[in-house]
Amino acid sequence: MATDNDIVLIYFDETPLVFARIEEILPDNKPDWYHVKLLMLQVPLQIVRWILKNEYINGDQFTMNGRKIRMERVVCPKSAPDALEKNEQKKTTLKSSGAKVISLADLKKK
Repeated sequence: MATDNDIVLIYFDETPLVFARIEEILPDNKPDWYHVKLLMLQVPLQIVRWILKNEYINGDQFTMNGRKIRMERVVCPKSAPDALEKNEQKKTTLKSSGAKVISLADLKKK
């Protein structure tokens, strides 16, 4: 089940629409229903509250105003460290070729 601070991708009519962060999940009076506070990660930022069943928070499809909606928890790809290693390899290659690497962190200090 997705929990507080998880990032979810919201699908609208089977099409990915927007990313959101789950801010909080509070129980409703009805069993297995929850008040879900979402921070929509768009410009401008927007907060919405949906009342959802446990299954809907876990990714099952539901409808709002007759439109199909589904939330899918976003998991960081395992290949991310590989991408970081490739960046380090590129830096080493640039340095050995005599190219100048400019540090953005150093520029910020000035």
